Amino acid sequence: MTYDLSPRPLNPAPKTPPMTWPNGAKSALFIGFDVDAETAWIGNNPSNVDRMVTTSHGGYDARVGIGKILELMDELSLKGTFFTPGWTALAHPAACEGILKAGHEIGHHGYLHKLPERERLEEAFEEIDRGFEALQNVLGVRPVGYRAPSGENFPELLAYLAKSGIRYSSSFRDDILPYRHASHNGIAGPVEIPVNFAFDDWNFGMSSRTSPRPLFGREAVLPLWIDEFEATHDWGGVTTLVLHPQVSGRPMRWHSLRDFLRHVQSKADVWIATGQQIANHFEACEAVSPSI
Repeated sequence: MTYDLSPRPLNPAPKTPPMTWPNGAKSALFIGFDVDAETAWIGNNPSNVDRMVTTSHGGYDARVGIGKILELMDELSLKGTFFTPGWTALAHPAACEGILKAGHEIGHHGYLHKLPERERLEEAFEEIDRGFEALQNVLGVRPVGYRAPSGENFPELLAYLAKSGIRYSSSFRDDILPYRHASHNGIAGPVEIPVNFAFDDWNFGMSSRTSPRPLFGREAVLPLWIDEFEATHDWGGVTTLVLHPQVSGRPMRWHSLRDFLRHVQSKADVWIATGQQIANHFEACEAVSPSI
């Protein structure tokens, strides 16, 4: 494959149109969970399927993590978006049904959590189709939001997502406000609710025996999250969380997450919303003031 390395903005999306947050809020908080379960360990490394201790990291989701996260969200009367691979729904239907019954949004997160590759378009599209099919069969839902497995995307995939009914993505790292992806081959791109890498709990709370890296405790993570949130709030942006039940569903991290969410709730001017609610609001603002 020939790569175009000519100097240009590699994301051609236009800037965010003028927008304010609902109800006089100064900023927004988007609580997003990636319910990877075992797919985090087998999607890009299928040989791990025979390494039961390795995959038990992901098995924590259905055995403990999802339930504890749902308890926390109920305790704080919060709703979030749970990006769920199709494989996870098929393997752990009861745990995933609990998410839906609790009133949370289900998002698309591929089928087997495979990294999307531009050189393998049909495989990338198949991951989308199989994910939709599994979520429909198990949960009776067809998501409108998508988070890229392993956090990657490309123009053809964005167009395929939009054509398939995905209205918003939450994967890119290049803004603090939502924006509309540029059209590709005449297909308007989805809305992007961008992510701040500082709020990905995997960076601080997950390691493995084959690729060890340090774990970071409460004294490192909670002040970082609070400081980053406060600065984003001051700038009027959206704080997007990338959380995993197999990480933040662990005891100490669960308490740290609760304290962070309580801190956000203590402010009267933060709109805490699901991905679909944020996308709806962006589209309403976009209709009044198109992107520049």
